[in-house]
Amino acid sequence: MPAAAKLHVVVVDDQLTMRTLVRTGLQQIGIVNSRDFPGAAEAWTSIQTHPTHVVISDFNMPGMDGLEFLRAMRACDTMKNVAFILLTGRADKELVARAVQFGANNYLVKPFTVATLKQKIEQVVGPLS
Repeated sequence: MPAAAKLHVVVVDDQLTMRTLVRTGLQQIGIVNSRDFPGAAEAWTSIQTHPTHVVISDFNMPGMDGLEFLRAMRACDTMKNVAFILLTGRADKELVARAVQFGANNYLVKPFTVATLKQKIEQVVGPLS
C-alpha cells in the first residue's frame, strides 16, 4: 500500500468540527490527499470519480448512516475494495460486530488521538512511512 503522502482518504461526518479534527490528524501523520463530506451521498459521488484508498465515516449521520454507507460500498464493484474505517462515539460490541459483518476494515472511537488514528489506518493499509 502507498506511503502516507500517496494515500487518498475520504472523511464523512455530518459535523464540520469532527471532519476538521480528522483532516488535521491526517495531515499530522503525513496524509495530505484527503477530501471530506457532510454526508454519504456526496462522498459516494466523489469516490466514484476520484481515487480513494480509505474511507473514514461517522456512524451516526442523517440520511444514510455509516453502516448503510458501508453496505452500499461493499455492494458496488468499483468501491468494494476501498478500506472502510467506521468512526463512532459508541464502541459497543454489537455495533462493532455489525460493522465487521458488513465489511468494515476497522473502527475508530471518538474522541481519538492522532496516534490512535495513525494506528487504525496502519492496521488497514500497513506502515505509513
